[in-house]
Amino acid sequence: MRVSWIIVLVVCLWLGAIGRDRFDVWIDATVLPPLIVETSIEVLDRDGDLLRAYTVADGRWRLALPPDKVDPLYLKMLLAYEDKRFRDHVGVDPRSVIRAALQAVWNGRVVSGGSTLTMQVARLLEEGTTGQVGGKLRQMRVALALERRLPKDQILQLYLHLAPFGGNLEGVRAASISYFGKEPYRLTPAEAALLVAIPQSPETRRPDRAADRAEAARDRVLARAVREGVIDADEAQAALREDVPGLRKPFPALAPHLADRARNDEPTAPSHRLTVDGELQKKLEALAVEAVEGRGDQLQVAILVADHASGDILASVGSAGYQADLRQGFVDMTQALRSPGSTLKPLVYALAFDEGLGHPETMIDDKPMSFGSYAPQNFDKLYMGTIRMREALQQSRNIPVVALTDALGPAKLISAMEKAGMKPVFPGDQPGLAIALGGVGVTLSDMVQLYAAIARGGVVRPLGYRLDSEGPEGQRVVSEVAAWEVGDILAGLAPPPGAPSNRLAYKTGTSYGHRDAWAIGFDGRHVIGVWMGRADGTPVPGAFGADVAAPVLFQAFNRLKRKLDPQPAAPASTLLVANAELPLPLQRFRSRVAAFEAAADAPAVAFPPDGAEVELLPAGLKVRVTGGTAPFTWLADGVPVIVGMDAREAMLALPGEGFVTLSVIDAEGRSARSQIRVR
Repeated sequence: MRVSWIIVLVVCLWLGAIGRDRFDVWIDATVLPPLIVETSIEVLDRDGDLLRAYTVADGRWRLALPPDKVDPLYLKMLLAYEDKRFRDHVGVDPRSVIRAALQAVWNGRVVSGGSTLTMQVARLLEEGTTGQVGGKLRQMRVALALERRLPKDQILQLYLHLAPFGGNLEGVRAASISYFGKEPYRLTPAEAALLVAIPQSPETRRPDRAADRAEAARDRVLARAVREGVIDADEAQAALREDVPGLRKPFPALAPHLADRARNDEPTAPSHRLTVDGELQKKLEALAVEAVEGRGDQLQVAILVADHASGDILASVGSAGYQADLRQGFVDMTQALRSPGSTLKPLVYALAFDEGLGHPETMIDDKPMSFGSYAPQNFDKLYMGTIRMREALQQSRNIPVVALTDALGPAKLISAMEKAGMKPVFPGDQPGLAIALGGVGVTLSDMVQLYAAIARGGVVRPLGYRLDSEGPEGQRVVSEVAAWEVGDILAGLAPPPGAPSNRLAYKTGTSYGHRDAWAIGFDGRHVIGVWMGRADGTPVPGAFGADVAAPVLFQAFNRLKRKLDPQPAAPASTLLVANAELPLPLQRFRSRVAAFEAAADAPAVAFPPDGAEVELLPAGLKVRVTGGTAPFTWLADGVPVIVGMDAREAMLALPGEGFVTLSVIDAEGRSARSQIRVR
């Protein structure tokens, strides 16, 4: 008899071994769903904080979250509530299954589930059902197979990614950002409990739609946490008083245009770490909204901030709002081709200083002048006569800068722009003297990089937006002395009304037809560019760079830092003298057309100026001559009216109204004339 039991025992063990082996083969043969879960592409700022995330292919928010990046309290509550023996079982917990079955038989309904976290992961991976017997058996098989192929932490991470939280929210991190507006690495007990409770019935416990059910479920999790010793009773009581969030918060969407560019440049990268300062970006996006508020529904703004020492872009605001509206907010205006207006003038002056054509104290003429068939005018149609180059740049006179460009040659200016890393586009690919006044297409990014080169002593460092991808130092655009001289001139420009008085070196510009308003400035560390206009290129009547863009520039610097970094000291070789102490060739600029101009002391009709319309008084027409040598002879339409007059002013008797050509001849036979209309 004893031998018989031994034989039975041996047979049973043999059959059990065969069954175990076959069971193992069955489990090992399990075809698992893909274990690599797609997560949202993330764009992070320089500190690793989330700037923007993108939904996965099916429109769900699912953000990567390793277990060590979530609050340990949440993990303790999760395991205490869902799977106390998670670290010990092999995917299926027999004790939980037996307990759930007995409770169901005793109560006539399902009271508690026997699913482990691994089984829940199996269901989420296959998007299977929970109530069908076949589905439950499949979950057990997949769970057992998962435990054989993955470590516990990787299974837990799958749950952290896939747990449903209502709507298009999947994963703990997406839920924490959407419901609490923060990352899940620091949660209150109430928040942790809510995140444990929602996935059990995500649609009926959504806080934004059923706050009362969400609160009740959260409270049950808190009660279990107290029983399991995860938190104490006092912590639970405090958590019970915490309100459940009633609304979903928007996901971060800072620097959206730059984020799009980063993703498009490297579409397969799961994350992108940018040089952007998230807090500064937020401040300047708010400033952009303020800048266009109350100015119509089409005015747009773009702001770009960079550290000119490193080339890091610290903030990039492509528009006042990333949306399809009349402002065309989806267009990144930091990259749009626009006319720079007068903002290229500092480069012209720096090149002229390098070529020995002038010095900040050199005198230059601001008067009507023609360059072949090109006859530029000042923006205000006024002329200041002979002024210092310093004043000409500060007051943005057009005639002097065109004269300098003519002396340099447009090719010199174009070459310098390209050395600065710019990609200028010319109408008809035929650059001429008009490029000095904005007759060229450039981007805000181009212009900020140019000013950054001037700020750092004339050597360009390409601007970059990816962290830890610093490029090599670029070419020298202008000499250190010329760069400093231009910066010193711009730092002497008066700030806009209401702005703080400081040594910000800046220049404004307004393109032809008021289509673009610019302000670009730098201190000893940073450079900021501001563009304002309409994205479609239509005019903005009355918009001047000094009036609309400059105040935004100064506000941007104010939000960047409280105090400007000082401008660098003058290089040792800088010539810091007044005009009279300059070498003779530098005391006065002589343009290429100087040979065809009258001598400096030649007579000129000071009044009435050429093209003027004047009123004929009863005593006649008042005239005045400057320069020349007395006595003077005045003629009207070639007929002498006054002969041998020593005075420089006189009253001419004219027959009546109409167009008249006035001429004056001095004692040396030199003449000048003025064509006017008398009424």
